[in-house]
Amino acid sequence: CWMTITGALHIKLGAAPAGPAGTGKTESTKDLAKALARQCVVFNCSDQIDYKMMGKLYSGVVTAGAWTCLDEFNRISIEVLSVIAQQLLTIRVALLNDQSEFMFEGFMLRLKPTCGVFITMNPGYAGRTELPDNLKVLFRPMSMMVPDYTLIAEIMLFAEGFSTAKRLSGKFTKLYKLSSEQLSKQDHYDFGMRAVKSVLVMAGSLKRSDPDLNEDVLLIRAMRDSNVPKFLAADLPLFYAIVGDLFPGVEVPYIDYGVLREAVDHSVKIEGLQVVDAQAKKVIQLYETFNVRFGVMLVGPTTGGKTVIYRTLAKALSKLRADGHPDDNYQTVRYDVLNPKCITMGELYGEFNELTQEWTDGLGSSLMRANVADETQDWRWTVFDGPVDAIWIESMNTVLDDNMTLCLANGERIKLKPEMRMLFEVQDLAVASPATVSRCGMVYVDPLDLGWRPFAFTWLYNHLPEGPPYTDAVRGKIWELMERHLDPAIAWIRRNSAEPLATVDTQLIYSFCFLFEAVLSWEAATLHGAASSDCDPEKNPMIDLRKLDPGNEESAKLLDKIIQSTFCFSMAWSIGGSCDTKSRQMFAQYCEQEFESVSFPRGGSVYDGYVDFVKGSRFLPWEDLVPKFAYKDTDSYLQLLVPNVDSVRFSYVVDKMLSQQKSVLLTGMTGVGKSVILANLLNRMKVHSAVVPVTMTLSAQSNASRIQLTMEGKLEKKRKTLLGAPVNKKM
Repeated sequence: CWMTITGALHIKLGAAPAGPAGTGKTESTKDLAKALARQCVVFNCSDQIDYKMMGKLYSGVVTAGAWTCLDEFNRISIEVLSVIAQQLLTIRVALLNDQSEFMFEGFMLRLKPTCGVFITMNPGYAGRTELPDNLKVLFRPMSMMVPDYTLIAEIMLFAEGFSTAKRLSGKFTKLYKLSSEQLSKQDHYDFGMRAVKSVLVMAGSLKRSDPDLNEDVLLIRAMRDSNVPKFLAADLPLFYAIVGDLFPGVEVPYIDYGVLREAVDHSVKIEGLQVVDAQAKKVIQLYETFNVRFGVMLVGPTTGGKTVIYRTLAKALSKLRADGHPDDNYQTVRYDVLNPKCITMGELYGEFNELTQEWTDGLGSSLMRANVADETQDWRWTVFDGPVDAIWIESMNTVLDDNMTLCLANGERIKLKPEMRMLFEVQDLAVASPATVSRCGMVYVDPLDLGWRPFAFTWLYNHLPEGPPYTDAVRGKIWELMERHLDPAIAWIRRNSAEPLATVDTQLIYSFCFLFEAVLSWEAATLHGAASSDCDPEKNPMIDLRKLDPGNEESAKLLDKIIQSTFCFSMAWSIGGSCDTKSRQMFAQYCEQEFESVSFPRGGSVYDGYVDFVKGSRFLPWEDLVPKFAYKDTDSYLQLLVPNVDSVRFSYVVDKMLSQQKSVLLTGMTGVGKSVILANLLNRMKVHSAVVPVTMTLSAQSNASRIQLTMEGKLEKKRKTLLGAPVNKKM
């Protein structure tokens, strides 16, 4: 590689190393610059780069006699690349003629012959451009293949102080080779050079902290702590088996994070959550990964606890620092959260105004700039909570590798501090390039490790109001029903139903809990009974659940029936609520088999009625709640809604969820009445509940700024930076 680069410089050409991620393209160029005592400016290219910005960069390079390494050069748009080719040709002609000065972009510049331009490329990745021919001829291409991991590992282990580096490097390389071949193929798995280096760096750190410990144990611990966080549960036994085969008879104790674990458990309890051992281990793994990687990705499906994990770690570290713990790794943590996909590239990284050519800083760049200016020793995390794709994440390649530099489209390079970290909270990495995956540490969070029970337990014993009807006996009854019915119901749904919109298990439990609470609450029951045609306060008084005495046998039986009926109703409309019509009919039959003691509407299913609080605990048909239609000749034809059973029952369920301040998503085919049902419900709430509805029609062209303006138009200014709904009203 070095011979090719120096040969290219001799004939006044640039060099273009190309190859997969993690093969040493940028590092080889930087290392040669260091050997020749040349300044090397690494710049990460993006599709926001224009020829004017590149002209400024080249002007500085030729004047200073420095080198520039343009990472991901083929991300620049084809139109700009053609102009760049002309700029580089001008520089090359001046070098060939041994000129001391030359005209470049309208300015007379001094030329130092030691200057050099190098480009690195990942061919075949998303968002890449084929270089034009007039640009290709100005660079000498070279292919960077997979490096010799064994030799690199041996040298690094020797440098870190390992005396048996030659033997260990062979086993270490074999482990990574077997893991890449035998473990399952996942988007977030990476066994490349950057992953190898992070393990070796961790091994060196462990060696320095405990020089007398067996070197086999140190290396195994580093390999385990670096890789276990990202593995799926099914791959862990195979990984441990490979380690056992390569290092037979070696017992590796786990690091005791006693103080940190205590702080983690304390932080979880302070938030009113349940301490789950699997989640606490993920918090520790995130901390270990932060110690060896500048960028970390929390990967896993929603409701797995990713957000709680990093927030818990931040609170635990801050608590240890506040308590005066002597370990310098325990520092106060401050973090900023943004969603990179809800804003444009210009709003994220900054952009030039097309008319005035003024630079406007982006949200991400301004946050990083503020963190760089901070003089404290606090840890500062920038959390990107949203999908990762090649459009925005590739612009952070130089941030996530050893350069730790954010390159902006105006040519500015922000050097980040060692106390800073980048955290990405993502569901998957299906569209992320290997260049991104290799630069980040991975922590995989499986929702199955958490399950629904911690949330349900917290809801049942911490969230539900104190006092009747939620006595300890009633809460125990509800928990018994949840343990008995929810897991089989979810398993039935996953096995037999079709969902137009995919859901996750814990999400269904969320819906169940809040719908159950809404239906069973006294306020909901009052509205419920008022809508019933049988509700005559004198003849059919409402059942006030708060006044039922669980100690009275008759009241206890009535309360038990009400809870069972409400449980069945809530389970049908939450766990079975996301199914299509055919699956819902089948699930109704399943519910009838599970709840034989519940009185369903005559000739109907659980979906054909509601739990009545006037008649006791039985289901009454939805027809009882359908109001009479009164035509008004002043109403527009398009605004007319003739109520029927479907509109009433869907409005009922949506109304109950809104009463708990929970979001609702209606999904279905076009023209089935989703918008009409919601509009009618919001109009009624506008009159009776002092609600201010905001209606927005969204499309692929909708953007965050326009939605923000629409919402702000309905809000009132409370303080300088605080907006809220009008007085005594809700949005």
